Formats: sequence, structure tokens, C-alpha cells
Amino acid sequence: MSDPASRGKTLLVFSHLRWDFVFQRPQHLLTRAARDGLRVVYIEEPVWGGTAFGEDVFERERVTVVQPLVPDWTKTAVADAHARRIAAAHAGNGPLWLWFYTPMALPLADGLVADRIIFDKMDELGAFAFAPPELIAREAALIGRADVVFTGGASMFEAARGRHANLHCFASSIDTAHFGRARTGTLADPADQAALAHPRIGFFGVIDERFDAALLAGVAALRPDWQFVMLGPTAKIDPAALPRAENIHSLGPKSYADLPAYLAHWDAGWMPFALNGSTRFISPTKTPEFLAAGLPVVSTPIRDVVRPYGEEALVGIAATANETVAALERALGAPTPGWRAAVDARLAAGSWDRTWADMRALIEDARAPVRTQTARPTPARELEAA
Repeated sequence: MSDPASRGKTLLVFSHLRWDFVFQRPQHLLTRAARDGLRVVYIEEPVWGGTAFGEDVFERERVTVVQPLVPDWTKTAVADAHARRIAAAHAGNGPLWLWFYTPMALPLADGLVADRIIFDKMDELGAFAFAPPELIAREAALIGRADVVFTGGASMFEAARGRHANLHCFASSIDTAHFGRARTGTLADPADQAALAHPRIGFFGVIDERFDAALLAGVAALRPDWQFVMLGPTAKIDPAALPRAENIHSLGPKSYADLPAYLAHWDAGWMPFALNGSTRFISPTKTPEFLAAGLPVVSTPIRDVVRPYGEEALVGIAATANETVAALERALGAPTPGWRAAVDARLAAGSWDRTWADMRALIEDARAPVRTQTARPTPARELEAA
């Protein structure tokens, strides 16, 4: 049901992520914003190609998605000017909220009069491969203009502390009902994995510089009788560089709707993230998603997985191939008494519905007298109390 206070408000979102690439944090939050009655317009980065300027506009779950179209020969400044005109055309005539996922889009908002400016810092984009050299400066400028800043995890919250007076931590949340379907025993095994033997160890998500391909190769070699199922698109790395073995099965991207069926027929989840600059601040959304599906999970020691999930013995932590094999063997055995109840108690505190509601309240209040830095009672507040 929509909120009457949302009537006439436009939420204009600037993102570096294609809406149809992977269903993740922006999609979870913005579909809820649209259901809440906001007019949500999601402006992607330009699509290069063709010979004429234009735009593609389509709808996804009440969200209007806009792709600026620019010819290949276009200079960046000209492409920005085209996207800026498109943004202004979609801004509407009522109250306007600007929501940024990428600081690189800051020039696209020039000339727009906004009632609120929100920066949802879901990733440390400056640490990713091929980050534009001007990104750091633009992020500083965006933080200076924002009315409220959210971070996608506790590590980013700690690193950003002191950069903005209205800073809040919103770590990865969960649609428990969606992934909980994997626990029901009613979902058929998808055709492209149905013939695979057990045990099956699975990963889903974007396979890029954050993925430890060498670790996958090492673990798969140590346990040739285990089947490793990899779901997701490849980005910014050469797919030919990924390990190949008879027990590694790369099944490509899957829709968000289809994920529970795959997870329902896995024996354990695995998050083989590399330990590098691009993963220093990540808070993987798939951690609670694996757990909601009822799967035991092993992860490399990503800080926002170790705390709280590893410290609460909800997720196994392992860095090397030998450690991972041992941790997965434990995961494939009988669960520790009380593990499922502890998992469900943790998940109950972090729904996407609650996250959006809390964010919405902070946005509405953002022009009130600013309080000191706060964090939700997940895990950043735990860090402050430590």
C-alpha cells in the first residue's frame, strides 16, 4: 500500500549498475520505494552505439528505467550533457529527491532543485578495477552536498565516520520469504544442474575481480568428487581465465526469481571472495540469502562476514584451499544444535522492508537538526559498543 505522503514525489536515481544485470541492493530498495507511492526514475549510465542521441525507457516493477543513448564517437562531456537533459526531463514538477549510487553522475544533477540529496554508498567504487581517476574527488563533492549518506556495510561505515554528520549504516538485508522457498522441498531441480552429482557446493553473484579463481581451482582439485556450481555473469575479467575442471560447472546468469530453485538442490554455499582492495569494504548480500535458503555457508575472511556471521558461528570462515575443504566438510555434516534457530533470529532483524522504511524515515527527517552519527542496531552499533 502506498504512503499518502509520497504523492507527487519523484525519486530520481543515478546508478552505475544496469537494472537488468543482477537484482541486488538498488532493486530491492527502489521497488519498495515505488510500492510506497514514490515516482521512481532510475537513470543508467549511457549506452554507447548507433548514430543518434536518444533514450530507451522501460518499466520494471513500477520503476521507470531510463538509458541515455549516445553515438560511439561522443565525447564524455557531450554524453553528460545529453544525460543531464534527460534527467531534467524526468524530474517532474513536484518534490524531488536525488539518489546517487555513483558519484560520477554528480554533474548530471546540475540545475536540478532537489528537496533531498541521498548518497547510498553501497560499494567502495574507487577500489574497483578501472575506476575513473576523478571518482574520489566527485565522491567528496557528493558527500558535501548530500543531506544523508548511507553505507552498505559496517566496514564502510567505520571508514566514512567523520565525513558526514548524517551518516547511517545499512548492511545487507534479506527477502526471507523469497529465499525461504528453497527450504520447502517443493522446488524442482533446474534442468541445467539436475544431472549433477552430490555434494554440490554453490556460488551465485557477479564473477569479477572480487572472485578468487585460484581458490576455486585449488579446492576443486582437492575434492574432485564434489561438484562446484557457479551462477552469475562475468564482468571486468576474461572468462577464459576462470578455472576449468570436470567438477566445476559455470551455468551463467540466472534470474532472481529462479535462484531459490537452484539453492534448494545445493548442499552448501560458498563465497570464495579474493582478499584485495575491491573486497575490503564489501558486505555481501548473498550471506543472508544463503542462510535464508537453509544452506550452511563457508566464506573467505571478508570483514563484514566474519563480524557478525563468523563470530556467531553462523558461517564458516576459511582462507586457504585446505582450510576451505575442512570447513566445507563440516558444513556438509549435521548442523550444530541451535544453528538454524540462531540463523533465523539473525535474519529476522534485517528485512529489506524494514531497511527501506528506516531509510525513508531518515530521508524525510534529513533537513531537521542533524543528530550525531548513528547506525542501525546491526552490526555497526555493535562495533561502536565494542
